[in-house]
Amino acid sequence: MLNTKEKTKAVIAALEDIKAEEITVIDTSKLSDMFDCMIIASAKSSRQTKAIADNVIVKLKERGEDVPGREGAESGEWILVDLGEVLVHVMQPAVRQYYNLEELWSKAQAGRPKLAKSAE
Repeated sequence: MLNTKEKTKAVIAALEDIKAEEITVIDTSKLSDMFDCMIIASAKSSRQTKAIADNVIVKLKERGEDVPGREGAESGEWILVDLGEVLVHVMQPAVRQYYNLEELWSKAQAGRPKLAKSAE
């Protein structure tokens, strides 16, 4: 079983295999109890989106990982691959721009209350 860092590296390698573009990794460990990391990548067509998502699943299963879920393969505009503590979003550029997950999660990080420093 891979840890989050190893799983993230394996996903990035699988994305790069099929020429995913604009790969972004967001640390969500302090924002969500459901997952630690979100990886977002772009694809030029629904065919490439499906091929990228398929490759992520195949490569992670080859490394002994479970793939609890996959959503969006029907349309191929936005496919979510659930790898437990790592979520992978493969999106076509127009969909990625519209939903702008990077900005959404950065706003969540900025809006998170700062922890008070402990008295020394």
